Amino acid sequence: MKIEIFTFADFAQENSGKLTVVGTFDTIVSHSFPCVHPQLSVVIRLRFDMWEFTTHSFKIETRNLHEEMRPINTINGNIDVQGVGNATAVSHLVFALSNLHISSSGMVSFILSIDDKESGTIPLYIRKG
Repeated sequence: MKIEIFTFADFAQENSGKLTVVGTFDTIVSHSFPCVHPQLSVVIRLRFDMWEFTTHSFKIETRNLHEEMRPINTINGNIDVQGVGNATAVSHLVFALSNLHISSSGMVSFILSIDDKESGTIPLYIRKG
C-alpha cells in the first residue's frame, strides 16, 4: 500500500472514483484565540497492489504537540479494496471537519494507520497572524 495523497483542503469530494481536491494547505492563521475554522477536509488517496485486494482497517488519530502528543480524536473504519482488472486499485478517504474549535496556536498531527500499522502523518500548523 502506498499513500499517494494525504493533505488538508478547503473542499474535497469523491464522485464515481474521481477525487476532486480544492485548496490544499497545512497552516491555519487566526488573529485571535480561541477561534473556529469553518470547514476543512482531510483527503487521503491510497494505492493497493493486487495481492492487497481485501478489506483493511484504518484509523486517523489527531494529536496535539503541546499537550504531550495525547490523542484528541480518532476516526476508525474499514476500506474494501476491489480491483477492476488492473494490477493496482485506489481507495479514497475524505472527511469534512466543520466548525473546528481551536484554543491556541501550535501543531496538531494527523496520523494514518492501516491494519494497525502507522502509515503516514501530516501536520496542521495553527498560527497567530
